[in-house]
Amino acid sequence: MNEIGIKAENASVAQLGLSNVDMAYWNLHPSELIEECIVRGEGVLTDVGALAIDTGEFTGRSPKDKFVVYDENTKDSVWWGDVNNRFESDKFDALHNRMLAYLGNKEIFVRDAYVCADPAFRLNIRVVNEHAWSNLFSYNLFLRPTAEEIKTFKHDWVIINAPGFKADPKIDGTRQHNFAIINFTKKTILIGGTGYTGEIKKSIFSVLNYILPHEKKVLSMHCSANIGKDGDTAIFFGLSGTGKTTLSADPNRKLIGDDEHGWSDKGVFNFEGGCYAKCVDLTAEKEPQIFNAIKFGSLLENIGFQEGTTTVDYANISRTENTRVSYPSDYIHNAVSPAVGDIPKNIFFLTCDAFGVLPPISKLTTGQAMYNFISGYTAKVAGTEMGITEPTTTFSACFGKAFLPLHPTKYAELLGEKLKKHKVNVWLLNTGWVGGAYGVGSRIKLSYTRALITAALTGELDKVEFKETPYFKLNFPTTCLGVPSEILEPENAWKDKVEFNKVAQNLANSFVKNFEQYASAANEEILAAAPKVEVTA
Repeated sequence: MNEIGIKAENASVAQLGLSNVDMAYWNLHPSELIEECIVRGEGVLTDVGALAIDTGEFTGRSPKDKFVVYDENTKDSVWWGDVNNRFESDKFDALHNRMLAYLGNKEIFVRDAYVCADPAFRLNIRVVNEHAWSNLFSYNLFLRPTAEEIKTFKHDWVIINAPGFKADPKIDGTRQHNFAIINFTKKTILIGGTGYTGEIKKSIFSVLNYILPHEKKVLSMHCSANIGKDGDTAIFFGLSGTGKTTLSADPNRKLIGDDEHGWSDKGVFNFEGGCYAKCVDLTAEKEPQIFNAIKFGSLLENIGFQEGTTTVDYANISRTENTRVSYPSDYIHNAVSPAVGDIPKNIFFLTCDAFGVLPPISKLTTGQAMYNFISGYTAKVAGTEMGITEPTTTFSACFGKAFLPLHPTKYAELLGEKLKKHKVNVWLLNTGWVGGAYGVGSRIKLSYTRALITAALTGELDKVEFKETPYFKLNFPTTCLGVPSEILEPENAWKDKVEFNKVAQNLANSFVKNFEQYASAANEEILAAAPKVEVTA
C-alpha cells in the first residue's frame, strides 16, 4: 500500500476546529482500521476476511434529510425543491460548532483522499469519521493519494461524519435527528445521526454534480463505463433493476467504473476509487466480479450469517434488502488504472419496461436522448417492493434525480451538446418484457440483450433496416444476429394488438405527465421528442 498511517495525539486537526480531540488516527492502513473496528466491537471478520458491520438505525439514504445551504452563491443556481431542501447559513454554522463539540474528547479517524481520476478536475477531500469502519469506507470508495502526495496534501473540501451525533430539530433546523448538509460556499459537508456510509459517497457525488457542469462544463453522470479492446468507450445509464452492473461488467471489456463518471472534452473519467455494490442474493454465478471482490479490506454492511458461522448468507434480508459491500476498484481484475477513457462512441439508456411496449433496442435522436435522459424511466414489477401488485412506472431525472443540485435540463442540454459535437450513438435498451406486460409476456433473455449490445458496439446495427414504433416514434432494427426478429418489434410480438395500443398509449401518457414538471425549462428540441399523445385524466 502506498499511504501512510499515523496514530498520534499531535496529528494536527486544529485547522478543522478539532484541537480538543482525545486522539486523531490519521490515514490509517485498512488493516489498522479493521483492527480498530474489531477491538472496539464494531465489526467482525467473515470467513473470507471481509469486515462486516451494522450501520445502525439507517440502512439506506434519507433523501428528505438532505439539505443545501442557501446563500448568495447558491440561491439562483441550485434547483430548490424536494431534492434540494434549503438550509440557512447561520443554522449550518451553529450545527457545525455543535458537531465539533460532540467530537471533542473523542477518538476520531481522518482520511485524506480525492475524487476524479482526471488530474485536471481532481478535488481533494479530508474526511473526519467518528467510526473506524466509516473511514475504511472512505478509503475504499475515494481515490487514494500516494505517500508523497499526503505529505503536502491540502484539502479542497471537508466531510465531518458523526453517526452518534443526533440533531435537535427545534435547535438545529433539521427535519429530524439525522441529516446530510452541503455548504458550497464553505466547502464543508456535515453528516450526522446516520451510520449509512452511502451518505458519504453520495454527498460528494452531489458536490461534483454542481461543480463540474456549473463551473467546468463537464457532464457529471450516474452511470457505469467500460472500454473495448480497440479502446472504444461505452457508457451505461440505468436505475436499479435494469441490469446496469451486470451488462457493464463484460469479460471482453475493461471496467472504468460502476457508478459515477465525468465527461470532459478529453473523454470519460471515474469519480471514485472503488465500488459500492448491492449484495442481496449475491452468488458467484450471477455476479462473479462482485463475489470475488469480497475479501480482506472489503466492508460488508447489514448482512446476515449462516447460523453458527461467519459465512455470509446473502439471501438474509432480516436487516434490510439494501445489503452492501464496498471495495477498492483494483479488487476487480479487469479495472483500468487510471480510470479514464476516450470520448464515448456508444451510450446505453437501460430500462426494464415491465409493460412490454418499448423495443429491446432502439436508436435515439439527440432530442430523444435528451428527453429520455431527463425522464429516466424504468418500471417496478410485483414483488420488488411492498404494495406493488402490477407494473408501476418509475422516473428519476438523469437516472439520479436525488443527487442533482442543478435543474435536470442543465445536464440534458450539456449531454445534447456533446452528442452533436462527437456524433455519439445513443441506444435505448429495454431489459424488461416483450410480447405482453409482466404476467403475460416474457422477460427478454440476457443473451439477447448482450447480443444487441455487441451488435451496437461493433457497428453491425448500422448495416440493417430500421422501423419506427407508434406513440414513442423510436427507431428499432428489424434484424440482429442472435436475436429472434419477432421480438424486435413490440407491437408484432403481442397477440392482442388492441391491448398493445391501450398499454402503449397509457405509458406514453405517463411520460408526458411526468415531464410536465420540467417542460418550462426545456428547449424546443427536447419538447419535440415527447410521445405524440394527449395526456388523459
